[in-house]
Amino acid sequence: QVQLVESGGGLVQAGGSLRLSCAASGRTFSSNGMGWFRQAPGKGREFVAGISWSSGSTYYADSVKGRFTISRDNAKNTVYLQMNSLKPEDTAVYYCAARSAAGRPTAVEQFRYWGQGTQVTVSS
Repeated sequence: QVQLVESGGGLVQAGGSLRLSCAASGRTFSSNGMGWFRQAPGKGREFVAGISWSSGSTYYADSVKGRFTISRDNAKNTVYLQMNSLKPEDTAVYYCAARSAAGRPTAVEQFRYWGQGTQVTVSS
């Protein structure tokens, strides 16, 4: 089992920044990488960004490329999502997730463990 706890959400004005954190515990060695997803009201959960624990390679959804940065601290088993130039359409509950699949997965089904989510609200 891998336990994930997100933090750092909140209310911010458009153009502002937030930094989300995801602390992993448990059998973290069983995970190849991590991802951030988000779910807006009435919509499905969508991929935002992903990172490999070992190589640190990253990949992003087109909607956040150039504005969001995913990073990790292996010593702390923690993954971060730095969100800049936030837009009202970024408003959602943000979830971190752990995967054992290799490659650059973006589908919800490819991630096995999930955090409880943290709310991000961007006002216009």
